[in-house]
Amino acid sequence: MQIVLASNNAGKLAELQAMFAPLGCALVRQSDLGVPESPEPYRTFVENALAKARNAALHTGLPAIADDAGLCVDAFGGLPGVDTAYYATQFGYAKGDDNNVRALLEQMQGLSNRGAALVSTLVAVRSPDDPEPLIAVGRVAGQIAPAPVGSNGFGFDPIMWIPEFGKTFAQLPVEVKNANSHRGRAAQAMVALLRERWLHQ
Repeated sequence: MQIVLASNNAGKLAELQAMFAPLGCALVRQSDLGVPESPEPYRTFVENALAKARNAALHTGLPAIADDAGLCVDAFGGLPGVDTAYYATQFGYAKGDDNNVRALLEQMQGLSNRGAALVSTLVAVRSPDDPEPLIAVGRVAGQIAPAPVGSNGFGFDPIMWIPEFGKTFAQLPVEVKNANSHRGRAAQAMVALLRERWLHQ
């Protein structure tokens, strides 16, 4: 079965392709099929992921899968959430991972509540009108470290301290991080849903 990945991110494609391979599903990046980017006007991960999946299915006639992910900080009422990728731009910095980390550490100075979660929501549809989209959520709770530690990973990995490992995500070997990341957890749940609902394996 061919499934369109409603993303143009090569890293995301490689990560998900490896996890979906045992199902006999081939993931194809939407840009390889000429699918335009979908608007993401919503305030929740699930609504944005659903919009992206429907858009890819509409333009290709194939089943589609999309993810929306971000960082939810307890002290900020769950924000930046869906605006995670653009977090730094609110504070006059250029868009980018390093600036996001810098801006977050500045905003959290003096705060004792450093709880946060990385959340990934995967949505799969058989068609744009699928009444029963498959929804899988992966969530990893931890603490925002006072300073970046580690050189693996990307995004907020250097400041996302995970209690069960006693390290930041950026200090973990890539394969350990991928297996335990928010996206890894969401993908594992989605693989189980696809197997049960679509493939009847």
